[in-house]
Amino acid sequence: MRSENRALWQSVYLVIVVAFCAVVYASSKHINYNWNWQRVVPYLINTEPQSVRAPFDGTAKVSTDDKTLTLVPDAGGEPVVVKKFSAISVNDGDLIFEGDQVATISNWRIGPITEGMITTLEISLASLVFAVIIGLFIGLGRISRNLAIRQLCITYIEIIRGTPLLVQIFIFYFFIGTVLSLDRFTAGVASLAVFTAAYVAEIVRSGIQSIPPGQMEAARSLGMTYVQAMVNVILPQAFKRTLPPMAGQFINLIKDSSLVSVISITDLTKAGREVVSATFAPFEVWFTVALLYLVMTGALSWMIQRLEKKLAASD
Repeated sequence: MRSENRALWQSVYLVIVVAFCAVVYASSKHINYNWNWQRVVPYLINTEPQSVRAPFDGTAKVSTDDKTLTLVPDAGGEPVVVKKFSAISVNDGDLIFEGDQVATISNWRIGPITEGMITTLEISLASLVFAVIIGLFIGLGRISRNLAIRQLCITYIEIIRGTPLLVQIFIFYFFIGTVLSLDRFTAGVASLAVFTAAYVAEIVRSGIQSIPPGQMEAARSLGMTYVQAMVNVILPQAFKRTLPPMAGQFINLIKDSSLVSVISITDLTKAGREVVSATFAPFEVWFTVALLYLVMTGALSWMIQRLEKKLAASD
């Protein structure tokens, strides 16, 4: 009976998803817009032949024996030998001028949208690592018995959570970055890490305080120091309890990384804007960008769920 109910509700879910997709498709037909998805593909993976151009004025010499192309400069100097090419655009003895196409290379290379996604992953991963480290110490300081440390941590959390991330990015780049000579990437990572760390600190604090006080008392009664009890007893239990909200915060970090485009970091969002300007296909590009963000956040969510299951099985 339970399996039949499961199949029934699974069917209801599929019907709702299909109906939603049908509504979106029908809505797209009512707008005066020509969909050109093929324009987006070269900006994901570019398979067009790459041109090899002459770096100077000179003469082309084609060797059919070893299949090489030699460019001899008119002004003297070392000739340039081109060995890897798919097709030659000149003949033996032809005069060439600087900038002329002399050969083509057939290969594939990643497009600007894919490069932007890689940059987004790099920024998100670096920010995540530093956010966890900073957030852990701030979270521990949040419950410290030392009044000064506790008040400093509370002040940090309230200031960071009470101001917009976009403003913080500008402050890090234009003020702190100028004082410390930080480049765009470092300023972007620092601002995201500091912002996310404030939320991680509160998650860590709530996780630690959710553990019964008797756990710490029992560990101390066994002769453990406060640090040993925290590392070996309290934090492992708190980690399991804070994993779901921590995963949500990490997913938000990936999405929030789109704001670093305002300081000219070519992440996925900025790459999308540039491609829209080049292709005049805004709907196709932004749907593609949204799908790539969904792939990144979905992969992270899947990994967190797998980790949760493994930790639950180990109990």
